[in-house]
Amino acid sequence: MKRRHVLFAPALVAPALARAQGGWRPNRPVTMIVPYAAGGGTDIVGREFAQILSQKIGQTVVVDNRGGAGGSIGTLAAVRARGDGFTFLYAVSSNIVINPHVYRTPEREDPARVLVPVGILANYQYILVGNPRWPVTNLQELIAQARAKPGEVTFSHSGNGGNNHLAGKLLARMAGIELSDVAYRGTSPALMDAVNGTVQFNISSPPPAIPLVREGQLRPIAVTGARRSPTFPDVPTVAEQGLPGYAVTGWHGAFFPPGTPAEPVAALRAAVAEIAAMPAFHEKLGRDGLEPLAAPVSTDAFIAQVRDEHAFWGRTIPELGIRVE
Repeated sequence: MKRRHVLFAPALVAPALARAQGGWRPNRPVTMIVPYAAGGGTDIVGREFAQILSQKIGQTVVVDNRGGAGGSIGTLAAVRARGDGFTFLYAVSSNIVINPHVYRTPEREDPARVLVPVGILANYQYILVGNPRWPVTNLQELIAQARAKPGEVTFSHSGNGGNNHLAGKLLARMAGIELSDVAYRGTSPALMDAVNGTVQFNISSPPPAIPLVREGQLRPIAVTGARRSPTFPDVPTVAEQGLPGYAVTGWHGAFFPPGTPAEPVAALRAAVAEIAAMPAFHEKLGRDGLEPLAAPVSTDAFIAQVRDEHAFWGRTIPELGIRVE
């Protein structure tokens, strides 16, 4: 699925970014690939980032939604894009460190190996939300139902191999239960089938789930982080509800295609670092259920994080029985 959306093009360039750019400044619109359908968590936060970025670089930012295959279609488009500084990828961690192990990805197109890391913008965890008509209000009740009816309890997620898919698989393994799952091309349709009762529950990133929970269309059951989410302080973690050691989290970050020159890379790194520290962006993240960076993350630290997570999931995914496509 491919969808393009143009954000406004302001006239001013922020002084800090102008200095960081040296002699480089975009002289035409910049395309930001989002590897999910419009309306999902990555898209929501990505558009908020793109709006601020457009003000800082003084150019239109075109949001190019390319959903499918758990984000792999859009990510591969970024891998194959021209490295001229006018196209970059707004990704979540699973696109970079998980999908290469789930989908048959040649090493020359492995995003963790070939994309140019720009920076990390936010962290997040997932939330398990159930249909309100489903008689489950906590994780232990979910586990009991799954044990009573092996394979009949089904959860939806945004694509095979995504963090929310792995969150469900890891939950099933640690609880010793059998869950069925259905993959969708994005978070929004996956959530809607939990709302209408096609599936019993969904594992979602926070942004698209928040309004549905607040409106009573979905019931929160658990969050997947090591600690409770500030957005859902009354919702216990999976670990609190009987599965100690369970934690599945992710991050949002930006990447350039291979071969992008140093000048635009330096410019976007400066912009990402500046935006990630902005109180106004923190406010947007909090509203969307994401967590701002506690401290700046250097480029070297981000590169190391990508490398380590890529290696971890390369070991773990076969243990979870995820089918490689």
